[in-house]
Amino acid sequence: MTGPYSVRPWWSRREFLKGSVAVAAGAYGLSPSFAMAAPVPEKFDGSAFKLKAPEPNAKSGGVLRHGMPLRAPHFDIHQAGTIFILGAAACMFDNLIRRDPNDGAKTIIPDLAHSWEIAPDGQTYTFHLRQGVQFHDGAELTSEDVKATYDRIAKPPTGISIPRSVLFKAVSEINARDKYTVEFKLSEPRPISFMMSAFASGWNVIVRKKTLEDNNYNLRKLVTYPGTGPFRSVRRIENELWVMERNPNYWNKGLPYLDGIEFYHVLPFSPEMGSAILSGRVDYVRITDPVTMRKAQSTPGLSTANYNQSVIHATYLNNKKKPFDDPRVRRALHLALDRQVLPEVVKDVAPMSPGSFIYPFSEYATPKEELAKRLGYQHDPAASIREARALLTAAGYPNGINDLDYMVRDIAIFKLWSQAIQAMLKEALNVQCNLRTVVESVWFDDAASGHFDLAIGAVVGTLLDPSDSFRAWYGKDGPQNYSFWDNQEFQALTTRIDREVDPARRLPLVHQAEEIMEQDPPLLPVAWERINEIWYNYVKGLNPAAYFGIFDVVRLDTVWLDKA
Repeated sequence: MTGPYSVRPWWSRREFLKGSVAVAAGAYGLSPSFAMAAPVPEKFDGSAFKLKAPEPNAKSGGVLRHGMPLRAPHFDIHQAGTIFILGAAACMFDNLIRRDPNDGAKTIIPDLAHSWEIAPDGQTYTFHLRQGVQFHDGAELTSEDVKATYDRIAKPPTGISIPRSVLFKAVSEINARDKYTVEFKLSEPRPISFMMSAFASGWNVIVRKKTLEDNNYNLRKLVTYPGTGPFRSVRRIENELWVMERNPNYWNKGLPYLDGIEFYHVLPFSPEMGSAILSGRVDYVRITDPVTMRKAQSTPGLSTANYNQSVIHATYLNNKKKPFDDPRVRRALHLALDRQVLPEVVKDVAPMSPGSFIYPFSEYATPKEELAKRLGYQHDPAASIREARALLTAAGYPNGINDLDYMVRDIAIFKLWSQAIQAMLKEALNVQCNLRTVVESVWFDDAASGHFDLAIGAVVGTLLDPSDSFRAWYGKDGPQNYSFWDNQEFQALTTRIDREVDPARRLPLVHQAEEIMEQDPPLLPVAWERINEIWYNYVKGLNPAAYFGIFDVVRLDTVWLDKA
């Protein structure tokens, strides 16, 4: 094809992108699939259960200095979809049940609910609450608070968008049976591991019923509100510092070990974060860059971990606007991205893995050797580009598309990727984009309102189970469906996937759904995130090597300092 397109050979395209935007080749391997340590018991009595640090003779005292992004778009944890709020605020709250931080978050353990029963038909979940638990304002926790919390999560009021609401789509009724018993009834069964993992998500913190009522069920502007968690807020300086102190009335006696936590604002993957940990200004960081990671691995006194993260980085296509209302255009842009190059673009900034629309490290994913044979993922992109050009011509754009608004979230990786993608689209398809960089609050607002043509950012998953991401990211009216994508065949298939409890029957349905997305892309997958974590050896109570993401293990109640 000639005309507006480049006729340079494809190897030169790759060299251009590597030289101008990124760095030399290098890839991160994939970890084994995350799995539960054991099936969740249908009946569990944890009335005597208390969590403690994994190490014997843990010491109390001291203040942890933690490098963590604090540039929150708002303060409503349930409505949030970024670690920029949960990373610091989670330590002020508890869950109904939780994942065990001591075994890499593989086991579901008691939290505010000490025990539970699941009915034989799989449609009633009953939780028994601890008695005498206090919110930070002195009020006692009751089943009414749990009911109010989950009523809002499962069926958000008008104007409230909660990414985890899709997890509770089958919940038809929530009852406070007595002061310390809460019951969830399902309209139809779901896999037990799915439902219990949903309840255990670190995002689903319990808040006071009165707090919700007093604020019209919207906590976005409420900087602090009472939780039952191990720490409580002392002071906060916007985009700089958030200071927490130990909750002296915490129900889990002996926890937390720390007297307090000081969260210092550093952006993920930034030089400032690397400098903060390597210079000793902070004790612990997450989401740091590979260069800092390599330095830390050769520095005495530092420990490191690298693990998968439940985040997809993607470019969203506004289906409400032309030309992205046409699936041929969407697939053309999907095929134009060189996914072998994109992880390399940010190689020295952030650890990333290539992949498609499903977690690449899950049992549901297409094996990477099979994916590499598919258009859009091949090492040689020539065939993909030919197909992309034919699709764009068939859609009525033989000469390309001009003047697209490409909204870029103000983080280094997105700035680099947007430049690379801008170059790829221009060279392959003569699709020309104008980059518009915005901070988190503007990005999420503009994405939700459709004020963009293309937008690059990241969305957070809660579970590995595809019933989560298929509903939240790709479902019609899904809370993180920023492309406003609606494929009716996909929606019908998703309903079958939700209801199917047999894994052997479920897997081919998931692969059918993936094929639909390949032909009619809901977004353009860029890469899947991994986490680099660094801490000084005196920071104890951590076991991050097997984590699936960081969102279920951010409470820090088992962390202690082994210092004189």
